[in-house]
Amino acid sequence: MRGHIRKKGERSWQITLDTGTGPDGKRRRYFETVRGRKSDAQKKLNELLVNLEKGIYTPPGRLTVGEHLHNWLEGYVKTNCSQRTLDVYQSIIETHLMPALGYIQLKHLHPQAIQSYYGKACELLSSRTIHHHHRVLSQSLKYAVRQGYLGRNPCEFVDPPSPKGRAMRTLTPGEVEVLFENAQDNYYYPVIYTAVSTGLRQAELLGLRWRDIDLDMLSISVSHVLYKRRGICQFKEPKTTHSRRRVAMTPKLALFLREYRAERESLNWQLGQPLTPDSLVFANIEGKPIDPCVLTHAFTRIAKQASLEGVRFHDLRHTFASLMLLRGAKPKVISEALGHSSVAFTMDVYSHIIEGMQSDAMALLDEVLPAGVNKNSVANLSPTLENLASSPCSSGG
Repeated sequence: MRGHIRKKGERSWQITLDTGTGPDGKRRRYFETVRGRKSDAQKKLNELLVNLEKGIYTPPGRLTVGEHLHNWLEGYVKTNCSQRTLDVYQSIIETHLMPALGYIQLKHLHPQAIQSYYGKACELLSSRTIHHHHRVLSQSLKYAVRQGYLGRNPCEFVDPPSPKGRAMRTLTPGEVEVLFENAQDNYYYPVIYTAVSTGLRQAELLGLRWRDIDLDMLSISVSHVLYKRRGICQFKEPKTTHSRRRVAMTPKLALFLREYRAERESLNWQLGQPLTPDSLVFANIEGKPIDPCVLTHAFTRIAKQASLEGVRFHDLRHTFASLMLLRGAKPKVISEALGHSSVAFTMDVYSHIIEGMQSDAMALLDEVLPAGVNKNSVANLSPTLENLASSPCSSGG
């Protein structure tokens, strides 16, 4: 039996509820006193049992941080976030937060305990990683406040380490040319060339099908992305409405993709697999999805051969944006091409590039504005200055 009622006093009843095994392996029980009739106590017990069976509620009296994190994952994250987000949160919670804080009763979780955890974690993890832990923990505790388990979020009184941003690496036109020269004989050259030409994310490129490519209208529709989850490649819809977009392509890219499609059709014909509108644009030899990890490792080798060590595949997206900015493209156009949520976000991400363009902008302004003409305007003030000097007020009297 998971729960029972016993008479505690006159018109009072004690509920005992078996809540299962805690993170420490010990059996947990919850006690609550109900005043009134036995039917009132039975009603409360039934309510607790139903919620417990749903797996989204543990009586708050002795609720631990670990139990709350589990409830939050099952009751909120699983139903409101993508599977990829759930996997990331679950990994952070099980690997780091549960061992460090899971045994503490939720109502006894103080800012000092959280701050102490961050201090110890800094010895092994980067400040950016710990900042991710802080964000996950804070979001879960906000949920606890909304559920009435806590009166305040203790993370609000904690100072997580400031994440040290990784310096953005963008390629110059000369470096792009060197990269292409080293990649042109590689199987993954088509996806690399398209990445620099469009600014699409790796997952967006690997999710493209030929029906998404309009070679006559010079456009690409981003409608699916490819992610690898637990060793299995899966197609999903873009996470946000901004990511689901239509991107223009250059005439050079359209010509390249037209020739690439013809080569792919020939290969598929030899394999007995005709190319269809649903065929992947970038696939392995057998026409199956390209493993994102394989592409990442292949690109790393190509970059190293081109003496561009440290350049990531994602930096091709930054390179696209920087080249567009340097060629005078409007930030709004670039923001829409990249699928950003706002122009302000784009301006913030690439602010260092925009700052570097100020001298060029001033040179253009210098060409437009006429030269200033000095007609002794200061000298013409001399009589006025003499009158002011002879004025009684000028002597302080």
